[in-house]
Amino acid sequence: MFRTICLAAALLFSLPNPEALAVEIKDPENTLVIELQSGEVVIQMLPDVAPKHVERIKQLTREGEYDSVAFHRVIDGFMAQTGDVEFADTTDNFQPGRAGTGGSKYPDIASEFSSLPFDRGVAGMARSQDPNSANSQFFIMFEEGHFLNNQYTVWGRVISGMEHVDNIKRGAQGSGAVTDPDHMIRVRVAADQ
Repeated sequence: MFRTICLAAALLFSLPNPEALAVEIKDPENTLVIELQSGEVVIQMLPDVAPKHVERIKQLTREGEYDSVAFHRVIDGFMAQTGDVEFADTTDNFQPGRAGTGGSKYPDIASEFSSLPFDRGVAGMARSQDPNSANSQFFIMFEEGHFLNNQYTVWGRVISGMEHVDNIKRGAQGSGAVTDPDHMIRVRVAADQ
């Protein structure tokens, strides 16, 4: 009995503290932190892969444009889409009929396709049929979606908090439209903390 108690105590004291489990941010200028209702999601941005897209994400983040923006299209087993700062910009101004059709006040960005695959946790830029129509909207993959490879721009990957992405409220079967969506509470570049 004494041996069991000692073993249990040794295991308890050998576990790392919660702070030690936090992700190490190596490049704060290219790290995005998204606060969701259930916790923080940390995305490593990839400026070497998609410099124009990363610059746009940082620009809109620093202007506060992503704060309170809805996840307007969420498809179980696929992805969660957000970033429509024009028509889904706040909890008070969410427009379900138009959400997903807007962008920002800035011009669209030319595609920056790469060989990086759309795996679980990858952040990609949403666009219309025109490959050069990305603007402000982006999505995070729940599962791999390699049919998107070389068709959409990869700009980042989740390095911490994927369990919070998994908790985002799903939309209607098929379209993924969400009528009472979850929101990004606050979005920031880690260097600006």
